[in-house]
Amino acid sequence: MNIYFSGIGGVGLGPLAEIALDAGYSVVGSDREASLMTEKLQARGIQVNLGQDGSFLRASHDAQPIDWFVYTAALSPTHPELILAKQLGVKVAKRDELLAHIISEKNLKLIAVAGTHGKTTTTGMFVWALQQLKVPVSYSIGTTIGFGPSGQFDPQSEYFVYECDEFDRNFLHFSPYLSIITSLDYDHPDTYPTKADYLEAFAQFASHSQQVFAWNDQQAEVFNGLSQVSWLDPSQINQAIGVSGLYNRRNATLVQTALKYLGFNQQTDSVISCFPGTDRRFEKLAENLYSDYGHHPVEIAATLQLAREVSDHVVLIYQPHQNVRQHEIRGDYTNQFELAEEIYWLPTYLSREDPRLAILKPEELIQNIINKEHVHVADFNDELWDIIQAARDQGKLVVGMGAGAIDGWLREKLAA
Repeated sequence: MNIYFSGIGGVGLGPLAEIALDAGYSVVGSDREASLMTEKLQARGIQVNLGQDGSFLRASHDAQPIDWFVYTAALSPTHPELILAKQLGVKVAKRDELLAHIISEKNLKLIAVAGTHGKTTTTGMFVWALQQLKVPVSYSIGTTIGFGPSGQFDPQSEYFVYECDEFDRNFLHFSPYLSIITSLDYDHPDTYPTKADYLEAFAQFASHSQQVFAWNDQQAEVFNGLSQVSWLDPSQINQAIGVSGLYNRRNATLVQTALKYLGFNQQTDSVISCFPGTDRRFEKLAENLYSDYGHHPVEIAATLQLAREVSDHVVLIYQPHQNVRQHEIRGDYTNQFELAEEIYWLPTYLSREDPRLAILKPEELIQNIINKEHVHVADFNDELWDIIQAARDQGKLVVGMGAGAIDGWLREKLAA
């Protein structure tokens, strides 16, 4: 099978292209510009064209007919390559449909990690545990990790561990052998107009799974009548697993429960306790400076709880994500910031926006925060960096939080 990836240098499609290559498929692709990922793929012998006017797709198809044209949700419906692929009669699909096909064709058992929060860390934890137990594993994680590539196909593996994202209803392409649901809070209003739509999608996902493990304090009523769902109670959190943060311990308990279900009972406490973490999930960038991907009120509270286990003095630099999301959750910003001594609130990172919605200003988003007197409107500038440096010098732990530009800004400042 010959697969063309449009946007092959992206964090989603790049690792999938490597998985497809290692699984024995022919891979080619394009992107707008060079990146570390495009260079890595080219070094592996994959043809990558920088430019997406359609000419490379046509030439590739003429040389060897393309069977699948795979693209991301970010690709415009009027994109030249997408239009041409349809004209050529090529099967057009997003990444999850292709991944589901590969998993099925290779007869792998899918272990799916779903949920509003904690998917990336939990997926990484599961992959790490299997690796330490010397179990061959194929996987895909939505970030970079320090113990392997973001995605990998192992021809010896029985299992494929996947961070199964609900955005764009991606997770409904799969029929997992085993699923973990980490948490449930309404999110992605651009995909799910109402909370009921969101929860119904998770119920549908669970119904596709042979076995599900979830917490009974996470809207268990959503899964009424689904016999394949096994419930854990918060009293069952394994405190012997030595990871920081309440939610990390919850996720570690889910992983351990799933491992036992699969028949792996040996040394799971110590194996999971040694988990090194994933990038951008409370990732230590430098002394007293951490980066975190959190961008939902529940994630903010969870990360600050974790940070307070590390330090008694925490400063938060927060960048909200997506204006359309802020319109949905603005009333939910209340008591999540109490564990931070000071909060510096940045303008919202804009992505996939509804042009009909007014851009909410920081002053509009912080109105209901309980410790509002400690919230300061800020921007990416030298003044903010001086504040961060002063806090670090005083021994305070600084967390830069958000799914947008904040991580890159912090790394650039450290490298300057």
